[in-house]
Amino acid sequence: MRPDELNPNPLPGESDDLSLRPRRLSEFIGQAKLKQNLSVFIEAARGRSEPLDHVLLYGPPGLGKTTLAHIVANEMRTTIHVTSGPAIERPSDLVGILTNLDEGAVLFIDEIHRLSRAVEEYLYPAMEDRKVDIMIGQGPAARSVRMDVPPFTVIGATTRQGLLTGPLRDRFGIITHFAYYDEKALYEIVRRSAGILGYGISDVGAEAIASRSRGTPRIANRLLRRVRDFAQVDGLEAIDAKIVDKAADALEIDPLGLDRVDRTLLAVIIDRHKGGPVGLDTIAAGTGEDATTIEDVYEPYLIQIGMLTRTPRGRCVTSAAYRHLGRPEPADGVLG
Repeated sequence: MRPDELNPNPLPGESDDLSLRPRRLSEFIGQAKLKQNLSVFIEAARGRSEPLDHVLLYGPPGLGKTTLAHIVANEMRTTIHVTSGPAIERPSDLVGILTNLDEGAVLFIDEIHRLSRAVEEYLYPAMEDRKVDIMIGQGPAARSVRMDVPPFTVIGATTRQGLLTGPLRDRFGIITHFAYYDEKALYEIVRRSAGILGYGISDVGAEAIASRSRGTPRIANRLLRRVRDFAQVDGLEAIDAKIVDKAADALEIDPLGLDRVDRTLLAVIIDRHKGGPVGLDTIAAGTGEDATTIEDVYEPYLIQIGMLTRTPRGRCVTSAAYRHLGRPEPADGVLG
């Protein structure tokens, strides 16, 4: 089993088990303030018989942005069309999607920060005025025709809100941030998922999985499935803390949820660069991982739990990282 098994991004050829996704806002665990606000906006829009205002969801991968987009469509009792920024290569692709939407439909655009500027220019009037411009003919005979599009809601999801252009970001009326989940919420998610999978799990077993899930539901569900495999092969009828420990050891996941890549990243900074500061590209070369993957997947959680910091001069580890890896801290007490 590869250490990147618990990468919050799905592996090539692997998709999340759709049966584990909640389908209603009441079933969605965690993100309490986000849910509370969104329920108000949905109820108000339905009361006016209008589409929901355009929604931007941003935060680290694996926290439920795609799931929430489907929930919004269900709560609004409408259809959802799913696409992604890289998939819409030309303005004509977007025009084809918009002109085929049902009235009140949800258009979910994952990785919306990767839309090209030309496509964005066609999306602006559709979001604001429900109009889209198309060119008919070529050369001197070409002319622009403005077409109506049905009322609809754009839900954009991104892990990197800073890469969105200002004009695009300003056209979203509802902007929500996904935070990492606490262990209590992850415990509830693991218990719910285990019930759907039809496999027993003890309270301590669910707590052990939750504590290793890096604050991310997608990782919690993926780890649950892998632990279930170990439990099944060992002939256990229910998952307990012992089998979680066995599976985690085999997958090289420690009690904080750090995998081999996380520990290697911290060790490179400590052993080769005296705790930092060190540049991202240097860390990537030392670990053999892609710089973007480190920045988007590994760094956010390490920063969240206080083992890594970003400074203008580069990345530095903290005392917590030294203690976790069992390394002696610098004699002068100065880190980085």
